[in-house]
Amino acid sequence: MTTIALTTAAGHGVELVTHREQPTTGTRDPADSGLAAAAKDGDQEAFGILVDRYAGVVRRVARSILGNGFDADDAAQDAFLSAWRNLDRFDPRRPFRPWLMRIAVNAATDLYRRRKVRHASTLPETLEDRAAGPDRETDRSLLRQRLSEALSELSERQRLAVTMFDAEGYSHADIAEIMDVPVGTVRSLVFHARRALREALAPYRGGST
Repeated sequence: MTTIALTTAAGHGVELVTHREQPTTGTRDPADSGLAAAAKDGDQEAFGILVDRYAGVVRRVARSILGNGFDADDAAQDAFLSAWRNLDRFDPRRPFRPWLMRIAVNAATDLYRRRKVRHASTLPETLEDRAAGPDRETDRSLLRQRLSEALSELSERQRLAVTMFDAEGYSHADIAEIMDVPVGTVRSLVFHARRALREALAPYRGGST
């Protein structure tokens, strides 16, 4: 369950409590743009559906920047508050998800800089699974530990790009829009991040660099 405390333009407090996390892929009904338009007109229930829909991915991306769940929760809260307060800037002709994710990235980055986080980042289980760790639990634990260490050694932009591409399934174009960089830059960030991770994990996977 996710609770988002909002303040309207008139200064009234509003608390949205969402009860589920829905997948971030597949058909969406109603459409994000319609929900965002309704929320822009003050429909709190519509915005609550958007929070339901994206709470999980916003938190995971925030965690990839911040490195721990508590800070990720704070950043997610900040992101949804910012989205609510800036709905008048959303262009309904454009996809809602990249707009929200850019806000989430900015919120997490701002918090990272304020708190000077130095923790290793932990990716979602989907990416850990893709690392194809050893079967034995002790070896898997060592692999996860080394993955966290390797991720912490990446640049902030590399860590974010590889998380969104490999763990969250975003396209290079979506990530470019979210990060406000050219598509070619995203491809380079993902390529170099993957190479660094492969080299760091090779001893644990029996591979070579």
